[in-house]
Parts: sequence; structure tokens; C-alpha cells
Amino acid sequence: MDPSCLKYCLTDEERRHFNEQGYLIVEDALNPASVARLVDIVDRIDQRERTPELGDRLLSVTNILHEDPALLDLVDLPRVFPKVWGILGWNIWSYHTHLDVTPPANPDTTAWQVAWHQDSMRVNDEIEIHPRPRLSLKVGYYLSDVSVPGRGNTLIVPGSHLDDELDCPSDGLSNPVGAEPLCVKPGSAVLIDRRIWHSRSRNESSLTRKVLWYGYSYRWLKPKDDMTVRHLLDGADPVRAQLLGSGSANGCYDPSDDDVPLRGWLAENHPADAVWSQHPRPQARPPAMVRGRNAGRQ
Repeated sequence: MDPSCLKYCLTDEERRHFNEQGYLIVEDALNPASVARLVDIVDRIDQRERTPELGDRLLSVTNILHEDPALLDLVDLPRVFPKVWGILGWNIWSYHTHLDVTPPANPDTTAWQVAWHQDSMRVNDEIEIHPRPRLSLKVGYYLSDVSVPGRGNTLIVPGSHLDDELDCPSDGLSNPVGAEPLCVKPGSAVLIDRRIWHSRSRNESSLTRKVLWYGYSYRWLKPKDDMTVRHLLDGADPVRAQLLGSGSANGCYDPSDDDVPLRGWLAENHPADAVWSQHPRPQARPPAMVRGRNAGRQ
């Protein structure tokens, strides 16, 4: 890993914003040439996977790292990956990837409902603590222009990662108070805390929304998709190999230097992040009452 990536380390202001709001936008994470190449890859996968039955509805494909070297290169992208370890620390890996393609909705044939949720499903029902633990985050690389609402934007409620429940209308169409569309330009990356309440939205434009999602978690959390990556370990540098799942089973809990080369790399190049301790986090808000939850959680 090239030490030049350290100029993109998480700043104090970015940490504050992520801790308080539950998300962070990194503009120009990808240059136009990279966006164009990734669009071609996504279009190829969409053409292969989209069935007549799916029509113009959302296509979501998991386990994408093996599809193309350009997709693999995003797992440790210099402009973004330092912010990931700045939030989660060094005992991490990529446990989940997927792409989303949302074509323009046909008002006559495309059924729609909101799907407000926190990621990780059963984690939110089975861990007894308030607020729920962060555990993971996702990075979304936006390949299409969703800089204005109505283009299938991801909807979020800023700050809601500290709320275990959401006061959400139960009609399947209305959004909770405080909901906002994420409006970003092509090439932007968005980091979201897995706990932030979010939903898909209807694409009412003439553009097709295309996003690549990369999930990072602690190494003791099981993968969320098939993660067909073992063959990618050959030739990978040690840090990338860690992100792809190298290391021993017990090393997920009691890691040696061989299990977590990211820690050794940080000790040599950025010692402040090699000695990991929990960063101060804001006080949780009191839990809210829920009037309704919607299905379709991811």
C-alpha cells in the first residue's frame, strides 16, 4: 500500500460529522475515466443478470469483487480506504459487496414502496444494547448523477444511527420526519454507518442510477455474501489480502502481526492509527416509539 494515501486520512471534522450524522461524503473519489470504466462493467453485469421478469425494477447483485480488476481496486482505494480504517480501526475486512442499478421507473408498471431499515437485520434484534453497535460501515461509489432528488437517491435520516427505532409511517409510501435524499455527483463516495436509517427511493428521472457498495466490518463478523475471492489472494499485497479474508480463524479475535498486516503498516507509516482505542462518541438519544416498519431491508 502506497504511503501517499495518508494524505486522505480521516480529519477531525470528518470524524465529528460521521459520529454525529452517521454518514460522510467524499467528493471526487473517482476520476471521470474510472467512472466510465466502472459504468461499462456495471452495464455488462446488468445485461447478464437482468431478466424479463425483473423489467425496470432495481437490480442488486452481490459478490462483485471477482468480476473485474477495477472492482477489486476499489476495496483499498487510496482516497477512501484511510477513512474506513480511521473509523473502524485495523482489525477489518471487506465482508460484503454489491452493485445496484435502478432504471427509470415506468409509472404504469413499476410498483414501489419505501423500505426504511438499518443494515444487518438480525443483529438489530439480537444484540441487547442501546444504542446498537456500529460493527460495520458501507462505502457507496456513485457512478451516475444523483445530484438532485428524484433520481432513485438513497434516503437517509441524518443522526438516526443513534436511534434504535424509527417513527415511520406505515403506508409504505411516506417517509419519516427528517428524511433527506443523498444528492451527489458521479465519482463521489458516501460512507454510511450501518445503523443509519435509510431507504431506497423511486427513480422518477430519465437517468439510470448506478452505485457500487463495499461493506467493511471487523474480521470476526461473518461475510454477508459468497465472497468469491480466494483466488484473488495470489499476488495481492498483504493489506489487500487481509481485506480479502486472509489470516487464521482465531486471529480474527486475537490477531498476530501476520493476521493483520494493516496494523503493522500503520505502525510504520501512521503510528497514531496503529494503537487502536475507541474514539469518543456522542450520547445516544432516548429510544423512540415505532408506529410502523417496512419490509425489504437489506
